[in-house]
Amino acid sequence: MPSLRKRAPRRSAAADPRDAAAAERAAVTLLARRDYAGGELAARLHERGYDADIVAQLVAELGDRRLLNDERYAGHFVEYHRQRGHGPERIRRDLEAAGVAAAFIDAALAAAGDWAALARSVRARRFGPAPPENWQEKGRQARFLQYRGFSNDHIRSALGPDVEPDT
Repeated sequence: MPSLRKRAPRRSAAADPRDAAAAERAAVTLLARRDYAGGELAARLHERGYDADIVAQLVAELGDRRLLNDERYAGHFVEYHRQRGHGPERIRRDLEAAGVAAAFIDAALAAAGDWAALARSVRARRFGPAPPENWQEKGRQARFLQYRGFSNDHIRSALGPDVEPDT
């Protein structure tokens, strides 16, 4: 019977933390798989053991060569997560964690479209087209939308008018 022990993570430490060519190869390899924000790529290279000065210089150089573009990254990130039904607050938090500048985040979120309509669509997909019938159900749906990253205004728009109190 095979062992069920978890395999140790594969360590890919840099052979020489001051080797700029090796850091560039590692960065291009990462960028070949998917797009990265500058801060996110820098963090990945730091994890691999490369020197902070080398990484900072490399990230700037990759930006100059247009291989790394935080504005493009923010636009793609917003569109992808919008299609998955995530709201602007959650997307903003994730982009800030990736190190994207606030100006790029604001521009990408503004260009994304009507967030209230998305909140209504997400609510209808999850709970059906009928509005909530009581306060308990309304609270449950509101918590779901809040978890997905929608603001209070978007949630109010998605849940419709206040329900009548139970008599």
